[in-house]
Amino acid sequence: MFAEERHQKIAELVGAQGRAGVNELAGLFSITQETVRRDLAVLEESGQLRRVHGGAVAPDQLSRSELSLGERQGRHMDEKQRIATAALALIPHTPTASILLDSGTTTAALADRLAGWSPAKAGDELLVITNSLPMAVSLGTNTKLLLDIVGGRVRGLTSAVVGARATEQLGGLRPDIAFIGANGIHEDFGLSTPDPVEAATKTAMVKAARQVVVLADASKLGAETLVRFATLEEIDTLVTTAEPAPDLAAALAAAGVEVVLA
Repeated sequence: MFAEERHQKIAELVGAQGRAGVNELAGLFSITQETVRRDLAVLEESGQLRRVHGGAVAPDQLSRSELSLGERQGRHMDEKQRIATAALALIPHTPTASILLDSGTTTAALADRLAGWSPAKAGDELLVITNSLPMAVSLGTNTKLLLDIVGGRVRGLTSAVVGARATEQLGGLRPDIAFIGANGIHEDFGLSTPDPVEAATKTAMVKAARQVVVLADASKLGAETLVRFATLEEIDTLVTTAEPAPDLAAALAAAGVEVVLA
């Protein structure tokens, strides 16, 4: 295989997986680790990937890389729908229940299902609290739900309400379950997101809830972004679409996190 052809295949692999290790690439192409590192240097110079310790990541996996809400809505849609179905089953069927919905496209898939929610028994109530403007609009059409929206500053990129007022309000709440999104879930770094202000809001949600359920498709597993907002020990359940890699699986087990495959 010519070097140019190998470069193209490496770039395609990293783009599809989000990351690849030096050892993995050396074995896949039957080349030395030194050759892999030279290939990664060439690809980084052309902007097709970014080298990190032990391998490379796709450009959109950098610590501060963040797509807008609209750009993310069409990605991994099948996985997000499966996660939403599994998450819906976790909502308790009790006379009174309260849930907190974080802003994000995976949590939005759950919100879409809740837009059609109706009580299992007459008189049952479900209070949904969210910091997402689009979710509030969608959920507001269901008169069978009770809906609260967190107040504060709106972050344009994600349409999420964030900031000091939001975190203060969340500190005075104790919902039954918080459904939280994440840009990265890593065995050492924990749960992360690129923006510090949005991270602070997520931290407040995690601390507020009696139970924390993270909704994340397989592309988020093993990833790290700029700001940690929770450790693995602070979450109760991870709903995802693939078995975590061994290191992450071990860390989740050690932290007592239940992994639900959708």
